[in-house]
Amino acid sequence: MSSSFDTNKVINELNSTKATRVYLFKSLEAKKQGFILLKLNSKVQKEILKNLETEEILAFLAHLDPDKATDVLQMLDKERSNKITESLNENVKEKVEFLLKFNPKAAAGIMNLNYILIEKSTPFKEIIEELSDYEKKSGKFPSILIIENGKLLGELPGSVLAIHRDDSIKDKYLRKIPTIKFDSELQRVIRSFVKNPRSKVAVLDNDDSILGIIHSRDILSLLDKHAMRDLYGFAGVDREESALDSAFTKVKFRYKWLILNLGTAFLAASVVGLFENTIAQVTLLAVYMPIVAGMGGNAGTQALAVAIRGLVLKEVSFKTSGRLILNEMGAGAINGLINGAIVATIAVIFNKSPLFGVVIATAMIINLITAGFFGAIVPMIMKALKKDPASSATIFITTATDVIGFFVFLGLASILLL
Repeated sequence: MSSSFDTNKVINELNSTKATRVYLFKSLEAKKQGFILLKLNSKVQKEILKNLETEEILAFLAHLDPDKATDVLQMLDKERSNKITESLNENVKEKVEFLLKFNPKAAAGIMNLNYILIEKSTPFKEIIEELSDYEKKSGKFPSILIIENGKLLGELPGSVLAIHRDDSIKDKYLRKIPTIKFDSELQRVIRSFVKNPRSKVAVLDNDDSILGIIHSRDILSLLDKHAMRDLYGFAGVDREESALDSAFTKVKFRYKWLILNLGTAFLAASVVGLFENTIAQVTLLAVYMPIVAGMGGNAGTQALAVAIRGLVLKEVSFKTSGRLILNEMGAGAINGLINGAIVATIAVIFNKSPLFGVVIATAMIINLITAGFFGAIVPMIMKALKKDPASSATIFITTATDVIGFFVFLGLASILLL
């Protein structure tokens, strides 16, 4: 446990080794247990906590910041959480009880209380004394937030105190700090950091008083979770699945999506079956069919990724979805022309068939336009149905591009080449 490599090794073992999981966790030092626990997947976290005594949980909570201790307590049932909270030392208990009041899926749910509020009229000498007292109690250097009549003016960097020890607070010393309401959705918090890159954001109550702060490192952790959620959604993999789960567990999480994918594959195959005679007479079509299908699927996934990012960051809505769809279809048409020209040139050079080049190029253009359309509209439909826009959307998009791509390609071939 002395290095990050050892830490990662222990995390992997805890995530993958079910039989000795709880024993391994209990063998860790209490000061490292909380840190490790928060790095595990939620299924493993709940299993470990279920098998720990109250005293064992209190032992590692004592080494966590109040906001991280709150994260752990929110994994427990309410009765046990309340019992453990009552046993915390008074300073931590007060902060934890305050944090537990808020929705864990809102801005206040990820804020921390590592800050001090200073009136603008306070001399530097008094600020330094207050900093010293805070550091003695918590062992941490807090953010210094400057207020006037209860309203946030900005943050005073600690370096200013070192340079201007005999000075008083001036406006030029203050660093602007973005603010967000305590009940804002986490997506809005992420969007605030994306649009206003800062090291922290202040969380405000309805009366604009300061409740806490959110650091960029907390947002990075949140972004990692969102990225992993979307990645799992694209692949049709359950979010609770661990990389080192057993084969049976993996099957349990994945089989339903694979069955759905099998059904859509039969749909695409049935379209190909309609043109069995055409393929028999022009066997060259079978060589180029995977190119049409693959290009359509890739283009659709690209459009899907952009659409989901737009939904997450609130860049697009149902009102602006028409513009998104038209733009993606336009991009598909241009990319189709480019790639269609390339594949047509190859077909003419190697297969000595200009007409076949026209067929494959036309099919490519139409299929990439189709990919842009479905890649943009599928997440919008899923959002309207209150479903996760990323959840296995690629299955529906690749089905659409396969079916339409094969139908256009083989249909044109039947008309122009026979």
